[in-house]
Amino acid sequence: MKALVFLEHRGTGLDPGALGVLGRAAAVGGDVAAVVAGRGPLKELASEAGAYGAAHVYVAEDEGLDPPVAQPRIDVLEHVVLSGGFDTVLFSTSVLAVDVAAGLAGRLDAGLNWDLVDLEVRNGEPVGQRLALQDSVMVEVGWRSPSRLALFRRGVFDAVASEPREPVIETVAAPAVDPSRGVSVVDHVPRESEGPSIADAEVIVAGGIGLGAAEHFALAEELAGALGGAVGASRAAVYKGWYPASAQIGQTGQTVTPRLYVALGISGAVQHKVGMQNSKVIIAINTDPSAPIFAFSDLGVVGDVHTIVPKLVALLQERKGPG
Repeated sequence: MKALVFLEHRGTGLDPGALGVLGRAAAVGGDVAAVVAGRGPLKELASEAGAYGAAHVYVAEDEGLDPPVAQPRIDVLEHVVLSGGFDTVLFSTSVLAVDVAAGLAGRLDAGLNWDLVDLEVRNGEPVGQRLALQDSVMVEVGWRSPSRLALFRRGVFDAVASEPREPVIETVAAPAVDPSRGVSVVDHVPRESEGPSIADAEVIVAGGIGLGAAEHFALAEELAGALGGAVGASRAAVYKGWYPASAQIGQTGQTVTPRLYVALGISGAVQHKVGMQNSKVIIAINTDPSAPIFAFSDLGVVGDVHTIVPKLVALLQERKGPG
């Protein structure tokens, strides 16, 4: 396996999900390469990738790659894959990565496996693992095409740096392909932040329909603020319009692995469980003592969130003290 990892970056930092994939690829496949594309300067980011296992990093700096759209990045990856002789390209799932992976699969006539949770190499060939039947069983998947692409479920690999290692950094030109450069972003209005992103948060406070109404998500926001965390939501709460879809956690939402996950009024159906079950510590508060979430929580509290959470927030603020 000769693998290339797509390193998405946000602002001045590399995406932790992509770094996790890079680290796993290096652990199972030896020396791997990575590619980072966007508006410069990117060489410092490329150098950082060495600590996560990248032996070689291709850098495509171009003003035309910002804001991030898929087509020019597909051009860059196609060029690197073909010129470098890579047979495997790995991605951490994101909105951009999904578009890039799908387009690259078409260009290379490559097989694409998605929602993988692990990777092994056997006899020089990659073998992916993914969960099936509502994440109740693990299955192995392979590729029949010479070129192989894989999208990994976000959060399945921790981004853990090893000893500093300076990779070979190679600058590549972003191909000026007319159809790709014909796509442009005419306006970019950042959405007003609803707080920290759940994608990489160390602490998540998630609310469900047990909160009772949209305005009661203020409880989750207050507790998340006291803990320095982000706010998530169950599918049912999102479908009711109580909280934005970007905060949805579960099989049809995001998969998260925070150090602390606090569930407020969430029953813990399988659909939600698969999106947060790998959290390091899970605390659930629910009035229903038979709620499924208690079966996989580290601490379960049977009670009313409207009574418990304000007291918990007050206690946390008291312990923090002034300022």
